[in-house]
This record gives sequence, structure tokens and C-alpha cells, in this order.
Amino acid sequence: MKKYIATIGVLVSCVTVSAQTTIITPNKNDTRVITTGTAFMSIAADARAAGMADQGVATSPDAFSQQWNVAKYAFGKSEQGFSFTYTPYLRELVNDIFLGGLTYYNKLDDRSAVSASFRYFSLGEIEFRENATDVGIIQKPNELAVDVAYSLKLNDQFSMGVGLKYIRSDLKLDASGITGATDSGPASSFAVDIGGYYESKEKAYSSFNGKWRGGFSLQNIGPKIKYEEDGAESFLPTTLRLGGGFDFILDGANKIGVTVEAAKLLVPTPPIYGTEFIDNNGDGVLDANDTVVETNVVVEGKDPNVNFTSGMFQSFGDAPGGFSEELNEFTYSVGAEYTYQDAFAFRLGYFNEHETKGARKFFALGVGFKYSVVNIDVSYLLSASKIPSPLENTLRFSLSFNLGGNGDN
Repeated sequence: MKKYIATIGVLVSCVTVSAQTTIITPNKNDTRVITTGTAFMSIAADARAAGMADQGVATSPDAFSQQWNVAKYAFGKSEQGFSFTYTPYLRELVNDIFLGGLTYYNKLDDRSAVSASFRYFSLGEIEFRENATDVGIIQKPNELAVDVAYSLKLNDQFSMGVGLKYIRSDLKLDASGITGATDSGPASSFAVDIGGYYESKEKAYSSFNGKWRGGFSLQNIGPKIKYEEDGAESFLPTTLRLGGGFDFILDGANKIGVTVEAAKLLVPTPPIYGTEFIDNNGDGVLDANDTVVETNVVVEGKDPNVNFTSGMFQSFGDAPGGFSEELNEFTYSVGAEYTYQDAFAFRLGYFNEHETKGARKFFALGVGFKYSVVNIDVSYLLSASKIPSPLENTLRFSLSFNLGGNGDN
């Protein structure tokens, strides 16, 4: 009899263990937007690039090449130049958020150039109060980047460049006078840019002359930025840009340049997370009767908590949706620029980002005027997405000065 009782006990134990199966249930989310720190560095600062839908890696060289492809300066027409940019941000909501920038370049000789730039992003004034009757404490958060670069022609048609930048993000709250608040201090990091630019010789076709252009750029390669001592780190907006274009030189006065560009953030894709639990009642659904073992378990994709170098390589194959989702992470743009006697320019462009990766879609318009050594550029953005753009219905202005001779071009 005791033998039978022991056998029944073992069977009951087996049934109990079977009912307490460990299950991981995924938290499905088809929208996996990649976010980074210091996102202001991805905003098109100059009106010429903005007028062609954020293009700059393969367009013809100008004073604003520092943001897009530092290698282009080696092909610059002028011996030196400098520029100013101003971009209002969230203009329909506030009037004190803006992105400003300064750029300078100098061609050392026919084959090399040095350049530097300064970008400043102001988030305006923010007023903090503990109580409605207290005197407000005004904070002025801001971010900035300073960089220098060197570019060199490796032959008559191809150049490469490298840049080094310092990034500072001061989004802190000054804790003085606010009960329970802590001062996190500004965050900082550094990054490297690497670029290449190709420009063919002018070639005669049946009814026009033409010139091919091409470029690539790896931008913001650097350590993650940390806003709080014990907080999580954020990736910099490390970006791969690729582009190509062709200039239709119709005659001595009229030229049309067409450019196509693509870009991808080299930052890990957010995975699909789930909850690991012991299914005590055997219904396969997490409820109050079950025991949670661990939350935020990676179910599909890869763990994004890696260093920035691993993150760059991982970004090409970590999307939970596979290869098709990796393709969705590329943004695409096409732009055209008509110039007349190098004195007037009219620009058009279209930018596309997949709906699950941010859904930025917009048309861009721009014009440019040149008088003597002064260039004035203006652009305007028209959103084509259901999600409003922070730059929608905003005029962007750029001013540049090109000094010296016509270089080797």
C-alpha cells in the first residue's frame, strides 16, 4: 500500500511541475523608432541642404560641407570662406528655440583644406516652480558641438577627409532653491567624422556637358553620452550617408544638378521585450496567480546595451523584423538644384522615412542668391506626413562668404 501511495505522490509532483512552466510573453510593438542623444546634430543647419530635402553628402562643395561631408572642401572653388546659419525650431509653438552655426574653411593648396565649425542649439527659457505662488526659476538648457577637420585630394577626382568634434549637452536642472532636486551637470563626449567625395571631369554629351558626383560619410562616431551619474547612457547619432548625383551643364549660364541620397543610423534597433514568468495555473497568460521571474527580457532582436563600436556593427543585423526592417531604417531623399550664371539658384527636394521609424516625409523648397562674394540661401519645408514636423512652415536662412580665387576648379 505504501508503494502505491509513493507512486501517486510522484505523479502529483510531476503534474505540479508541469503546470508551473516558465513562459516568456512578448510585448509586441511594430513601431521601433531609434532614438539617440544630442539629436540636434542631425538637424539640417544650412538652407541650401534643407532646400533639397536634407542633402549634402554628394552635392557640390560649399561653405556648409562641414555638417555633411568634410571631404568636399578639397574640391572647393574658393580659397577660403565662412558661413552663418539660423534655423528656428518648433516655431508654431514657441519663439525662443533655435539652431545656429558658424563655419570656416581654408584651402591650404590645390589639394588640401582645413575647416572648423560651431553649432549651438538653444532650447529657450524654461521656468520651474515648486508651487504656483513661488517665484519661478529660469533655466536655459542648450547643446553645442565644436569640430575641426582636414581634407585631402588623393587624386584629381577623389578626396577624403577626417574631422574631430567635441559635444556638450547641458540639459541639467540647476537644483539651487528647489527642494529635492538634484543637479546632474552637463554631459559631454567626442566624436569622429570620416568622409569621401568623388567629382568627375566635365564630359561632353550630345546636347549638353555633364559631371558626376558621389560621396559617403560616417558621422558622429564616438562614445555614448551620459546625462546622469547613475543614469543610462545614450548613443550619439552615428550616421552613415551615401549619395550620388549628376550635373547637367546646359550651357555657360544654365546648370541643373540632380542628387539622390540615403542615410542610416548606426545605432542598435530597440528589440521586442517580454516578461518571463512561472505559469502557476497553466493558462499560458500572465495574471495575478503567476510568478514574475524577470521583466524586459529580449524576445526578438538583440540586446542594445553594448558599446558604441559594437552598436555600429550590430545595427546592420539586429532588427526584430529581419532584413526588411533593416531596409526600413534607411531614409531616402531626392533633390534638384537649378542655377543661372552662379548668381541665382532654385531648389526642390523630397525626403522619405518609413512609417515605423519616425514617419518623416516632406517636400522642400529653396532659393539662393549670390552677389559678389556673398551668398544668401533660404528654404521652406512642407510636411507630407500625418505626424507634424518641428520645422513645418519654417523659413531657414544661411549666409556665406567665399573669398579668394577660384581654386583649382
